Amino acid sequence: MSLVEKLSPIKSRFEELSVLMSGGNLKGDEFVKYSKEYADLEPVMKVINAYEKALSEQVDLEEMLNDPEMKAMAEDDLYRIKAELPELEKEIQLALIPKDSADDKSAILEIRAGTGGDEAALFAADLFSMYKNYASNNGWRLEVVEMAENDIGGYKEIIAEINGVGVYAKLKFESGAHRVQRVPETESGGRIHTSAATVAILPEAEDVDFEMRDDDLRIDVYRASGAGGQHVNKTESAVRVTHIPTGVSVAIQDGKSQHKNKAKALQILKSRLYEAERQRLHDERSADRKSLVGTGDRSDRIRTYNFPQGRVTDHRINLTLQKLDRILSGESLDEIIDALTAEDQANKLAEFNG
Repeated sequence: MSLVEKLSPIKSRFEELSVLMSGGNLKGDEFVKYSKEYADLEPVMKVINAYEKALSEQVDLEEMLNDPEMKAMAEDDLYRIKAELPELEKEIQLALIPKDSADDKSAILEIRAGTGGDEAALFAADLFSMYKNYASNNGWRLEVVEMAENDIGGYKEIIAEINGVGVYAKLKFESGAHRVQRVPETESGGRIHTSAATVAILPEAEDVDFEMRDDDLRIDVYRASGAGGQHVNKTESAVRVTHIPTGVSVAIQDGKSQHKNKAKALQILKSRLYEAERQRLHDERSADRKSLVGTGDRSDRIRTYNFPQGRVTDHRINLTLQKLDRILSGESLDEIIDALTAEDQANKLAEFNG
């Protein structure tokens, strides 16, 4: 099927939606549903209109080549149009690729220290600082919901909500194992150590995304305790919620309110189950192919931060940047994220045209 043939049903649907939206007969959920579909198609239609206009101009200019007086001017304009058309075609193809339904969502960030003891926990803290700064740079709101610190300022585990439009689209390729190579401050011999931390980015689930039945949940409450037994909470404010069918559980003790801890635990649990279901469906659809940018599995080693050489390497796309400090500050993280997004788009375009 040619690109023009693929555009026909989209144009028809957009015209149909335009009539529905202008009729004034839509109410409630129906209005919301069609408004969203119309808004999603509007930018696609702008590119389609520009593409069809360029095709029409090309036909007119090719006819003008037969006129000796108009030929020189027509050749210049035709050269310009022929250069524009492939870019417009690519824009349309990208717009036609089905969007990830979670891309516009906020996200839950989970970082856990892996191999490497205290050094791994310090690296987990470095990663959290990177994402915190990156969130701030993008105007997103980050809130820590649970953390377990060690004695030297590192994190054994830290979980945070990042709220904003398009958070998941930007961060979804960050899931996986991150590795660091550096000389720890406690290392007197100057030897380079390798340690790791895992990152998970979960799209924040809404009630409409995933149904979690009360009968499938077990909720336990207990007394929270601080690091080293300090700041022991005398009330049972800590909450653990377990999804019985899958065995997945979330424990939150960071807040003083049992009600708030329960709400946060349920939100994180729902997001984990939602992402697990999304991953299952993704695996079914792409059983014959593994995406170059990875599956998002936490066991996938995706990136190495090499301090002695000041470089960061993303192994999925063989990208190395000599900007370690600027990436860990969040300032240049977009260079990696944009490259991963471009690679993902290229893979999807190859499938679209295949």
